[in-house]
Amino acid sequence: MNKALIVDDNRQMADSLAQMLEFYNISSEIAYGARAAITLLQEITPSIVFLDLNMPGVTGFDVLGFLKREPELAKVPVIVVTSDDQPESAQRAKEAGADAYIVKPVNLDVLEESLKSLNLIL
Repeated sequence: MNKALIVDDNRQMADSLAQMLEFYNISSEIAYGARAAITLLQEITPSIVFLDLNMPGVTGFDVLGFLKREPELAKVPVIVVTSDDQPESAQRAKEAGADAYIVKPVNLDVLEESLKSLNLIL
């Protein structure tokens, strides 16, 4: 079974995404902020990371940089899930190593398409 790490300072959004992932038999760990995510990533290696960009203090871009610098985490796929719908932000996230970019609120069809593109579901 695939295990996701959801990183979002919005508890309702993170919990909702975890419920959506259960539909695809993907279990989730949730970090309600970037610092909590970095701490958790020193203990676990998820199958995929869902990452909000806009968090106070340490941002999603900081977490993405951490993931890509750590040899055992560098290949973990990252789907950015953010309210930022600006093309420049999507481009910056892709250049930083994100594999997909989903604008909130998360649409189940878009989520499924992203999971399929990363071969996490059939």
